[in-house]
Amino acid sequence: MPPSTEAPDPTGTPAPALTPDPAGAPASSGTAERPEVSSPAEVPSPAEAPGPTRSGDSGPRRLFVLRHAKSARPEGVPDRDRPLGPRGLRDAPAAGRFLAEGGGLPDLVLCSPARRARETWGLAAAELERPVATRHDPRLYGADEQDLLEVLHDVPDEVGTLLIVGHNPGLEDLVMLLAGDSVDDALDRVRTKFPTCALAVLAWHGTWTDLGPDEALLTELWTARGSS
Repeated sequence: MPPSTEAPDPTGTPAPALTPDPAGAPASSGTAERPEVSSPAEVPSPAEAPGPTRSGDSGPRRLFVLRHAKSARPEGVPDRDRPLGPRGLRDAPAAGRFLAEGGGLPDLVLCSPARRARETWGLAAAELERPVATRHDPRLYGADEQDLLEVLHDVPDEVGTLLIVGHNPGLEDLVMLLAGDSVDDALDRVRTKFPTCALAVLAWHGTWTDLGPDEALLTELWTARGSS
């Protein structure tokens, strides 16, 4: 897959209408690596927690798509090891506060192993009222929208709400791929820009393997003040 300006270098019944909820490792030439649980040393680490148990129809599934916060570009530091910059360190906790104050808590988090992504989620998770099961999945680093969709198809059925932390342009393209419509102007805003530390919320009825193009409703697009 060709590199992009944001992504790291390589090194059938129609679903019922939904309403808003109130409330990058390089691709491998072989079989995709499976997620591994790990924790960043640089920032507060989200504690591991047991996975959820989902029974019956618990309403629509939700997907939170979080782009990492603004990173620094220290000279000589490999792309995968780039830390957050001053703005990113300010914005990342705000994403956690959005989730804690009404955005909703995920059942599971899949996070890119890149340092800037791990730091983003570590700082956001520190704002939550309880720990969330977190896996650092190498498939999210350098992934395009089709790669990301394959990751989503592997999510266990018992997970009702998933949050992924990764990189552009893959995340922006994934939101555009999945969202058939949006509440208010959220989809137009994504088309204009999906900035650092932006968090898109998508909802749909069905299983993770059902998820495909235009299947979801983009219910909200949250952005951190000052993000770019």
